[in-house]
Amino acid sequence: MTAEQQRLTANAETEVPLEKWGPYVSERQWGTVREDYSENGDAWNYFPFSHADKRAYRWGEDGLAGISDMFQNLCFCIALWNGKDDILKERLFGLGNYQGNHGEDVKELYYYMDNIPTHYYMHYLYKYPQQKFPYEQLIEENKKRSTLDTEYEILDTGIFDNEEYFDVNIIYAKYGKNDIGIKIEIVNRAAKPATIKVLPTLWFHNRMHADANYFPPSISEIDNESVIASHSRLGNYYLYFPETQNRLYTDNVTNFTELTLQKDENIFTKDAIQKAIINGVNVKELQQRKSGTKFSPVYDFSFNAQEKKTLYLRISNEKISEPFLQGSEFIFQLRKEEADEFYRSIIPQHLSEDVKNIQRQAYAGLLWNKQYYHFDIEKWLSVNDGIASNNDARKHGRNWDWQHLKNQDVILMPDKWEYPWYAAWDLAFHCIAIARIDTGFAKHQLSLMMREWYMKPDGQLPAYEWSFSDVNPPLHAWAAMEIYHIEKQQKGEGDIYFLKKIFQKLLINFTWWINRKDPNGNNIFEGGFLGLDNIGVFNRNMPLHGEMELEQADGTSWMGMYALNMMDMALEISLYDDSFEDTATKFFEHFVLIAEALNELGMWNDEDKFYYDTLVVNGAKPLHLRIQSIVGITTMFAVSIIKKQPLKQLKDFTKRINWYENYRKENGKFWPNEERKGSDKILISLIPKERLVYLLQRVLNESEFLSVGGIRGLSKFHKEHPYTVTIEGMEFSIHYDPGDATSDFFGGNSNWRGPVWLPINYLLIQSIIRYGQFYGDSLKVEYPTGSGNELTLIEIATELTRRVISLFIKDENGRRKLTGKEYDWFYDKKENNDLILFYEYFNGDDGRGLGASHQTGWTALVAELISEIHSKL
Repeated sequence: MTAEQQRLTANAETEVPLEKWGPYVSERQWGTVREDYSENGDAWNYFPFSHADKRAYRWGEDGLAGISDMFQNLCFCIALWNGKDDILKERLFGLGNYQGNHGEDVKELYYYMDNIPTHYYMHYLYKYPQQKFPYEQLIEENKKRSTLDTEYEILDTGIFDNEEYFDVNIIYAKYGKNDIGIKIEIVNRAAKPATIKVLPTLWFHNRMHADANYFPPSISEIDNESVIASHSRLGNYYLYFPETQNRLYTDNVTNFTELTLQKDENIFTKDAIQKAIINGVNVKELQQRKSGTKFSPVYDFSFNAQEKKTLYLRISNEKISEPFLQGSEFIFQLRKEEADEFYRSIIPQHLSEDVKNIQRQAYAGLLWNKQYYHFDIEKWLSVNDGIASNNDARKHGRNWDWQHLKNQDVILMPDKWEYPWYAAWDLAFHCIAIARIDTGFAKHQLSLMMREWYMKPDGQLPAYEWSFSDVNPPLHAWAAMEIYHIEKQQKGEGDIYFLKKIFQKLLINFTWWINRKDPNGNNIFEGGFLGLDNIGVFNRNMPLHGEMELEQADGTSWMGMYALNMMDMALEISLYDDSFEDTATKFFEHFVLIAEALNELGMWNDEDKFYYDTLVVNGAKPLHLRIQSIVGITTMFAVSIIKKQPLKQLKDFTKRINWYENYRKENGKFWPNEERKGSDKILISLIPKERLVYLLQRVLNESEFLSVGGIRGLSKFHKEHPYTVTIEGMEFSIHYDPGDATSDFFGGNSNWRGPVWLPINYLLIQSIIRYGQFYGDSLKVEYPTGSGNELTLIEIATELTRRVISLFIKDENGRRKLTGKEYDWFYDKKENNDLILFYEYFNGDDGRGLGASHQTGWTALVAELISEIHSKL
């Protein structure tokens, strides 16, 4: 095994397969629900970016390229000053939800260059302008733009036009679990001299509000090259740094004087170092203090044109007389070599350097997006933050009925700036993406959502902090099986204990769905928006008139998929423990009933050959909402293949299924299974073969769903044919938008009306592969529709995968679709040509990246897609 694999093997034996130190600091703590103590639940305005430099956080910390221990007691980040800005660059800047024309959006250039699962080697790149950062320009220009316009980005401001910026590389290399080398390498990209101040910053999270018996930690001076950070639980840590006479101490506490205009004599506040550097305020007092809970040594660097300079530091729980005795660089070279060795064992080496780089940066982004997440709803509702007062509105406001929820874990976030909070179904995709490099952590994360401090006592999983009671598609059983098979492929055997453990909790969640989301008991399910933010003609979370019900094709399909996944899991476990066999039978029979309901209770439109949501009104004919979208395509996801040979071992299951089949066929009832003569496989599918072919004809049509970068969320058919429906005198309409949403009725920055989204493409590709494994050469479909070129379903899955991967791969001119043509000038530069952003979704016409720019959680699925077809690339 590689050195990294040896470390992972050792971690797998621990209760939580996680390193004590890692990149667990968020990139945005302000503007979150956790920090919102307002009466009206307006998190963006209650704690805006302008407060972040002077206001102590309650539930976590943020910073630039930060690391912390797993409970976020002690944190380290860097701060920068170009001599022109009004604030230090301590954290990434972006627009709040109300400031952006498509909602919140980070307005910085930063890249996750490298990382490995144990974080023994990490590399982060930040591009810092030498001219005054255009904070106001970015805010005002975006305010001027409508939802019909593109977003105004930092590359549009002109601040990077003349290469007047610094490349700031922050690299971490561990000597040991509690001993971390830090390398800050700065390159002046300008063709003229430039100066910069660099402030490596060590600080403690302020927990005084949370614990009446809290003993304050301290960072105290040892000499002009080291400090000791003492904490009652964490113990002692030492920061070693190059000698400097400018060493500043303050405390991580709120500046009430500036924030609330309340007179406060304390000058040692969170923003005191910033004021000392930029305004020259209280410099001597901060230098002479010699202790506090926030500390920065200050370095002034002057650069010649295109010069590079490097700064080395070290954090350790050991007192070391000569911390750089072996030379500053050796540990970084060693850990880089180990990282290279690890990825050579993971990434197929015959791939081009570009494709290998895509996979490695995808994994790096996943790992950098690990974040400490702390939220105790009961405490949050009962204790104020010292600024707002307790109020009755909050006590019965957002998430009031989730008071059992007491989260304090490191979690794979979708994007530590745009989405610095978990979403249960997003996490399922993240776990699949990370499984190939850290199966232990993938299993841990998936199981975490089932634990009693997350799952509600009635079995509901928390959606996300903006509304834990929202309903997400139930993908955790599917994800568990995907992870199980990835590990089985790697190691030769799967983790049955993991399947057993998660199966028990999923039973509770499945029961919640049955009891809460099937109001008529007819196996037709609801669920609201179900993660498809702007895909409906109206907000599907909107309460309807008492005589109306919305029967959802996707809600029903997700539940069919859930039942089938649970059956697959029970069958796999039954091969080792036959006490699960009758449970497999239960889920199979439930799947049959859901499939029957979907296909025979009116969701299929025979004229359009498509599945639709149905609006049911008492005394009226059910109305199909004829929107050709992902909602109808989800019906393809519930598919499984059972091999006949293992069934011989499961006699009770086989006997019951045979009886059930005979009974239903004799009585003219729907039957979802298909067998082929001479085949050793049985196909179990939510939809019949002929309807599968009809759906594929639409999916593979370039004038409908098929785009240059994969499958669109909404058919392009609706560009020329918008769909309109009138409900209770109100008119609702939907049309195809290839880019960002032009409607903000459910989240201003999400758009499923057109753009390509990797998770749906991944699900669809996996489903088509399963169909292809059963039908083989006996079923061919035109690809693209109308081309006359017929392919097997396996070949079609490969071609769809190629299209998705093409979003990231350089073309013959060295450019990537995701970058967008207007920014080619920047990414054509040699130093930027290999930098890759992993966007939330992609333009449905040209493949340009849209939404969150570091959505490395689910978009990292591209790495798994590359692994699956690597021999064909």
